[in-house]
Amino acid sequence: MNSQTLLDCHARIKPYIHNTPVLSSRLINKAVGAEVFFKCENFQRAGAYKMRGATNAILRLTDEERGKGVVTHSSGNFAQALSLAAQSLGITAHIVMPTSAPEVKKVGVREYGGKIYECEPTLAARQAMADQIAQETGATFLHPSNQLEVILGQGTAAMELLEEHPDLNAIFCPVGGGGLIAGSALAAHYFGTDCKVYGGEPFEADDAYRSLQSGIIESNETTNTIADGLRTTLGDQNFPIIKEYVTEIIRVTEDEIIAAMRMVWERMKIIIEPSSAVTFAALLRERRQFRGLKVGTIISGGNVDLGNLPF
Repeated sequence: MNSQTLLDCHARIKPYIHNTPVLSSRLINKAVGAEVFFKCENFQRAGAYKMRGATNAILRLTDEERGKGVVTHSSGNFAQALSLAAQSLGITAHIVMPTSAPEVKKVGVREYGGKIYECEPTLAARQAMADQIAQETGATFLHPSNQLEVILGQGTAAMELLEEHPDLNAIFCPVGGGGLIAGSALAAHYFGTDCKVYGGEPFEADDAYRSLQSGIIESNETTNTIADGLRTTLGDQNFPIIKEYVTEIIRVTEDEIIAAMRMVWERMKIIIEPSSAVTFAALLRERRQFRGLKVGTIISGGNVDLGNLPF
């Protein structure tokens, strides 16, 4: 693993993704007391950064593997991303989704040509159904966050952010399955200049925070959070990267997530989903330690059920 690995990954996926805009807000800078740069992956194809990892993972398959299709389990954003990436490359995508997944994300999967299989909302049920489909169809299982090809793809968002702002002191990412923060940490290590990486995580699903404390992968005791994309746990591929390169994970309350989401909607006039707001909520919570610094934050996605807003 070196900087060239990430550069090669970026070159590979570039024809299939958007180089998303980096936005800032004078009012938000004032509220935080720092220069904040938002990498807007809500403008990515399929509405989230996961298009990056999904595309890289498919492009790394052999022609024979692609011919048999791909399968994953996801509550929404990776489901949509893999469906669209598969459609773009002319292959079949089998998508296992929990019954609790937002309807807007199921609609997106169908529109992108993914075949949905619903299951109980537990990680065990999701994995069992995905394994069964892989066995029956010969499709290759692609993990939403715990696979190196996916992690590298997700890291290209932070790479692009650092290309535009090479002097960032910190990058904030939401933490769910761990793929985005692991990839971003690698990008910051290879392309940043003493750029620290911080995670934002709900108190209601704080497995990554506890995992860093204990040194082993912890499971979620609850997943009662509005940030539906962050209810999953870390994996054995991304956790070692997180342990080595992530400085701290900051936990936030549900009220803080909603307030941060509302502030971005109102001040920046862009749609972000609750999982994205967790990152900004973490920065707001600990803003004193970032006063006067240059901070990047990854807006991970903008797939929101507009009929079910928290404000």
